[in-house]
Amino acid sequence: MSTLGVALALMAGLAVLLGAGLGFASVIFRVEGDPLADKIDALLPQTQCGQCGYPGCRPYANAIASGQADINQCPPGGEDGIRKLADLLGVEPKPFAEGAPQPQAKTVALIEEADCIGCTLCIQACPVDAILGASKQMHTILTRECTGCALCIAPCPVDCIRMVPPPVTPDTWKPRYPVIPLVMK
Repeated sequence: MSTLGVALALMAGLAVLLGAGLGFASVIFRVEGDPLADKIDALLPQTQCGQCGYPGCRPYANAIASGQADINQCPPGGEDGIRKLADLLGVEPKPFAEGAPQPQAKTVALIEEADCIGCTLCIQACPVDAILGASKQMHTILTRECTGCALCIAPCPVDCIRMVPPPVTPDTWKPRYPVIPLVMK
């Protein structure tokens, strides 16, 4: 057997040995997720805005599941979110605490593109990657992706970002008055 053959056989054997060790370690050191935290996280709005005092929806869900946080700290979830969390946990719904951020109407960010200098600070601040642009180029918001967290406003050095109601599209349009179905006989 040549030197190359011995080296290849040695490397293959080492790879099999290390792979088996990693497989064994993954079974022994497996960490089970918290199913309650998973259910709570599924009920949260996934805005990742931090208004609850946690850096995102998953950390807030973990805090609720462990009893470190209350169910009434998520303004984007609103009263409906509190009711859903209360139903899941079997507790009474609570109003938002006074002094805490309160629910507001849905808004999305809008960049005044003529004023944008392309600094990319808003892109770095956006937790859901709803801002498109490049360095020294104009940026724009993907309104379908924007959660309205407003985290992009503070880092903007030229104040070219403002929050506006979401645009009306065929998917989001709602009639002003109730629509009464016409029944033909």
